[in-house]
Formats: sequence, structure tokens, C-alpha cells
Amino acid sequence: MIAFLTSSPGGSYVEDGVRKPCVSRLSDENGFLERLTAVWPGKARCLLICAEPDSAEMNDAMGENLRACLELSDLSVSRLELCDSRRADRLPELLADSDVVILSGGHTLTQNRFFKRLGLKKLIRRFDGVLIGISGGSMNSADVVYAQPEWPGDITDPDYERFPEGLGLTDISILPHYQMLKDQTLDGLRLIEDVALPDSMGRTFCALPDGSYVQIRDGVSEIVGEAYMIHGGTISPVQ
Repeated sequence: MIAFLTSSPGGSYVEDGVRKPCVSRLSDENGFLERLTAVWPGKARCLLICAEPDSAEMNDAMGENLRACLELSDLSVSRLELCDSRRADRLPELLADSDVVILSGGHTLTQNRFFKRLGLKKLIRRFDGVLIGISGGSMNSADVVYAQPEWPGDITDPDYERFPEGLGLTDISILPHYQMLKDQTLDGLRLIEDVALPDSMGRTFCALPDGSYVQIRDGVSEIVGEAYMIHGGTISPVQ
């Protein structure tokens, strides 16, 4: 498996702090599209595994937008299948018939619980193709996920897990969209200073701005582009 764990691969824009899909070429930053093109299979059979399994209309729109972005980026696609609640029981056969797997963005903890329901951690070990993580999908690829609170009420929810088990594809706990998070608040708290830094006591997170990513090849993880290490209540740039 060759994996690209992105903060954002492109195909979206931010308006008033909200990320919205758009049809555009994937990101050329830090050689992402060039590296992806080099390993992209011809007439790829793609599978998008969604983050919010019961949001059928949103997932369908996301799949259509993603396919358009891939084709605009000169990445040939023979088909793009979705896996959400409607097709959860078909995941083993969908994986077996796919060259490219995309782990969508969305609410990280919701996606983490869906992945566990699917048994994806075990199933993904058999996949020998190209994997792309987008935001929450990248976060859930780690051994231990840092599921930073995202929605109002997450911070005070007693059932909210901040450090669930992930897919185990990398030991890097990714925190995406750093360029936005460093100025954002949730439930009156600053997401970096008041949430991420205290959560990093005894733990390490890798904060990625959009355009940066982690590439995994032959089991080795490489951080590509600007990145920041959050550990023990401090933050510093990755050299």
C-alpha cells in the first residue's frame, strides 16, 4: 500500500470558517499531485469510505465532487463507489475490487466509530493499492487518533473519546487544517492553546496546514511540507 494522508488534497474552499466542496484540480503543493499521479493506476476503481455513514445525500454529493476533481486532475477513474450505511455490509467485496481507497473528511469520532463497525482496521491490511486520507480520514489512520473536539458540545460530552484506536497505518497522530485551527475557538475555548496543548501532555500530535501531508511507502512515514509538532504542552516547527 502507498498512502497519502492529507490535511486537504484540494477540491474545497473555506468560507466564513466552513469548508465547502468545489470542483478544482487537486493540490500541487509540496509535490502532492505529482507524487499521486506517479502511482495512480490507469482507469482506477475508487472506493470512498465516508465519515458520517447516515448522511446519504451529503455522501453522494461528496462522491460526485471527488470524481470530478480527480478527472480534472488528469487521474483516470473507471468508477467511484461509496461505502456508508447503505453499503456497509459489502465492504469486503468493495475493497477487493478497488485500486484506490479514499478515507473521507468529516467528524473524526463519528468516522472512527463507523470504521470500527466496518472492521476496517483488519480489512485494510489486505488492501494493496493507493490510499488517500482526507482530514478526519487521515486522523483515523493513526495507531492512536487525536480526535480533537470539532462540533459544539464535543468538549463537554462525557462520552466523547479524544484518543480512540485508529487503523494503525502510521504512528503519527495528525491534526489537520492547522492554519485555521490556530485562530479558532469552540465552546469558548481556543482549539490550540486551550485544547490541543493540554491534550498533548504525554502525547505527540503532528499539526499539518492544508497542502502538507504524510506519505507512507513500504511502512515508512514521511512528513512532506510545513508541519508542527505539538508535545508536552508546547508547539514547534518540524525541521
